[in-house]
Amino acid sequence: MTAAPRLLRTSGHRILVVMATAAEYGPALRDRITPVITGVGPVEAAIGTTRALQDCLDHQGLPDLVLSLGSAGSRRLEQGAVYQVSAVSYRDMDASPLGFEKGRTPFLDLPAELALPLRLREVPAARLSTGANIVSGPAYDAIDADMVDMETFAVLRACQQFGVPMIGLRGISDGAEELRHYDDWTALLGHLDREMAAIIDRLETLLLPD
Repeated sequence: MTAAPRLLRTSGHRILVVMATAAEYGPALRDRITPVITGVGPVEAAIGTTRALQDCLDHQGLPDLVLSLGSAGSRRLEQGAVYQVSAVSYRDMDASPLGFEKGRTPFLDLPAELALPLRLREVPAARLSTGANIVSGPAYDAIDADMVDMETFAVLRACQQFGVPMIGLRGISDGAEELRHYDDWTALLGHLDREMAAIIDRLETLLLPD
């Protein structure tokens, strides 16, 4: 049996933190949290989050919420800023030749875009699109969302299976210019690490109801 994930405890909440990759888990966050690293993309995110939630259930009970942290691309949002996810869609899903709305999973009673009702105070919100591809340059034209990533929709669906609410925070790492190499993505990750850590430090206040 695997060990239970380490939960973040703040403001009376037991929080499971999930991230896709250690590249986004910098020194500021390392001083504050111990996330579950799921791996990159919708499949790995779904597997990793499901396993982590099952481990919680087996050892210590389900967390009060899941906090999904990571980077995102955007052509319209401020580069280097952090946004919470107001709603997320799955851009890979397209069963429209069979008459289904693009983005809706056939035979699943869910809309194409899933809202995240649990929010943090004072953190700007934006709509997000999840898919298994890196979006760059003209590819943004086909996406109806403010930002893009590769994991959030999958993390949310895993959380829904366990009845655990999720908050998503995404730092904008790229998108203003077309990606040409790995460093175009990593250049702002150190800055975003510090910005995410500052939000973690304020969670006790940000989670309080209005």
